[in-house]
Amino acid sequence: MTSTLTDWRAARLAALTAPDGWLNLVARIDLTPGSHPVGRTQAVELPSGPDLLGTLTLGPEGASFARPGAAVEPFSSVPDAFPQLQVDPFLLEIHTVDGTPALRVRDLTLRPQVTLGYFPVAPDWVIRATWVSFAPEATEIKMKDGSTATVTLTHRASFPYQGQTVTLTPTHWKSGKPMFVFRDATAGETYPACRFLIGEEASDTEITLDFNRAFTPPCGFTDFAICPLPPPGNILPFRVEAGELAP
Repeated sequence: MTSTLTDWRAARLAALTAPDGWLNLVARIDLTPGSHPVGRTQAVELPSGPDLLGTLTLGPEGASFARPGAAVEPFSSVPDAFPQLQVDPFLLEIHTVDGTPALRVRDLTLRPQVTLGYFPVAPDWVIRATWVSFAPEATEIKMKDGSTATVTLTHRASFPYQGQTVTLTPTHWKSGKPMFVFRDATAGETYPACRFLIGEEASDTEITLDFNRAFTPPCGFTDFAICPLPPPGNILPFRVEAGELAP
């Protein structure tokens, strides 16, 4: 059952400010396989904390971490996220994009806050779109940092707008739901690079696109996130005056 918009906004704010949210991310450090000392004065250099936090080992079986004099701890799998391990005062995460790993570091001593603004609720932007599957198709998409990533496309959503058919293609999936990366003519009022939208209530032939729930990607809040940019077909020439404004 789909949550109310009020509940969705509350959950959105709670996720941003949570210990594993985007507002306390303080570093992203590229990694290579092997063992690496981690700390404020180490090869894997943290912006704060002890001179030596411990040793990170990255191998084909996964990642683990050992504090001085303590047992080795493996990173744990997390649904819809990357492997994580809490090593006070940090939450460490192995972030892998196109096979290239990096260490993302969240500072658990921070208590960040943010105020989110929205367009007025727009019932006309709750759209029941046509939902079509097709043979899996690998394609490259651009990332905000200038790199590219390979994704697999399997579905398209389409709906009429001002006498034309608009088609949006999801490039990612979250909790089994398709995620659309799009940009429209409100860019600047909304986050300039793109917004994200999760499709809801999908059947074999239809899906709900509630643009009131369109939201700013992680890279709108931190330079340590790497976000996908919209594929060409997801760049809309008109204004979608619904959803989250730029933070």
